[in-house]
Amino acid sequence: MTDFFAGIDKVRFDANATDDLSYRHYDAEEVIMGKRMEDHLRFAVAWWHSFAWPGGDPFGGQTFERPWFGETMELAKLKADVAFEMFEILGQPYYCFHDADIRPEGADFAENTARLEEITDYIGDKMKAGGPKLLWGTANLFSHRRYMSGAATNPDPDVFAFAAATVKTCIDATHKLGGENYVLWGGREGYETLLNTDLKREREQAGRFLCMVVEYAKKIGFDGAILIEPKPQEPTKHQYDYDVATVYGFLKDFGLEGEVKMNLEQGHAILAGHSFEHELAMARSLGIFGSIDMNRNDYQSGWDTDQFPDNVPEVARAYYEVLMAGGFTTGGTNFDAKLRRQSLDPVDLIAAHVGAMDVCARGLKAAAAMIEGGELEAARNARYAGWDAQGDLLTSDLGSIAARVQAQGINPDPVSGRQERLENILNRYV
Repeated sequence: MTDFFAGIDKVRFDANATDDLSYRHYDAEEVIMGKRMEDHLRFAVAWWHSFAWPGGDPFGGQTFERPWFGETMELAKLKADVAFEMFEILGQPYYCFHDADIRPEGADFAENTARLEEITDYIGDKMKAGGPKLLWGTANLFSHRRYMSGAATNPDPDVFAFAAATVKTCIDATHKLGGENYVLWGGREGYETLLNTDLKREREQAGRFLCMVVEYAKKIGFDGAILIEPKPQEPTKHQYDYDVATVYGFLKDFGLEGEVKMNLEQGHAILAGHSFEHELAMARSLGIFGSIDMNRNDYQSGWDTDQFPDNVPEVARAYYEVLMAGGFTTGGTNFDAKLRRQSLDPVDLIAAHVGAMDVCARGLKAAAAMIEGGELEAARNARYAGWDAQGDLLTSDLGSIAARVQAQGINPDPVSGRQERLENILNRYV
C-alpha cells in the first residue's frame, strides 16, 4: 500500500449524498433496460492522463508533483500500485493504457520490449488479485521525437518499422492481460505542410500498417475488437483519420470495413466540426461503432482540452446513440480526461472521476427513458413513413419517376420537421 490516497475511502452510492465523493446516480447494480448500469457504461480509467500527465499545457510546464514521476522500473511499479489503489477506491470495472504510460522509455526497442513485458507481468498479478479488467491497450506513436513526422505515415521506413514492431509488442501485452479491444490513435499521422508531403504514399502506408495489425491480431488469437480513434488535426494541420466518415472511406479502400470499428471521443468530434452524437450516429449507421472516450473540450478554446464531462444533456444524447446501436459489446466509456493543471491534490483525481461517472449515469438514465418513452423514434418513423409505401423509387430510374410524377399529378407540400417540439421532448428527460 502507498499513502498517496491516504484518508480517502472507497466511493459508495448514496442518492441523498451532499458531498462530492459519493455517487448519487451511478449505482452499479441498478437495472436499466434489462442490464446492470455497470454493464451498460463499462467505465474505464485512462492511465495516461490520470498517472502520467505532469500538468503542462502549450504555454506552461509541469505543475503536478507525483512520487512516481521518473524513468525507472521501480517508479513504474509504484505508479501501478497507486493506479490500482485508485481503481479500488472508484470501483470502476476497466482501465486503459499506452505502452509509454506504464513503462519508462528505454535506450532501444529491445529495452522498451523488456520493460513492457516486465510491467505487464506486474500489472497482471495485480489484476489476478482482484483489480479491474483491461478495456483496451494501445501504443504511444506520437510523443517521442522519432515520431515527429508520423509513425505509419513517416517518410523514413525505419520509423515505420520501429512503430510496427512496437505495436506488435503492445498487442501482445494487451492480449496477455485479457484486453477486450486494441486501439490505434494516429496523433501525428498527418501533415504540417503539403510542400514536403506525398499524400498518396502516406495514405497507402497507413492502410498497409492497419492491415498488418489486423493480420497479427488474428494470428495470435486476439479476439477483441481493433478500433481506430479519429481526430481531424492538432498537433498536425490535417490527419488522415479526420472523422468517422473519412475513416470509413479509408477502411473500404483497404478492405477493412468488416475488421475495424471506431473508438470515438467527444473532444475530437468537436474539433472536426461535429457534435459527439453526430459521430456516434454515423458510426452506428455504418455498422462500425465500438467504444467511446468520454471527455469534452472547452467550447471557447480552439484545442483539445480533454476535460471531464459535466453536461448531462450532451451526455444523454450520446448515450441515446450508444443504446440505439445496441449498447457496448467489447467497448466501454473511457475517461480520456485530465485534471486542470491547478487541481493539484490527490483527492481532485478521485472527485473528477466521481463527478464524471455520475454525469454519465444520469445521462444514461435519461437516454434509456427517452427510448422507453418512444416519442422520438415514433416521430422519426412517422417522418419517413412515406418511404414504406414508395420504397420502389430507389430501384426505379429517372424516366419512370418523371412519368409517375406527371401521371399522378404529384405536387408535394413541405412538411414540418418539428425540431423545436422534439427538443422540448428531449428536455423533459434531462
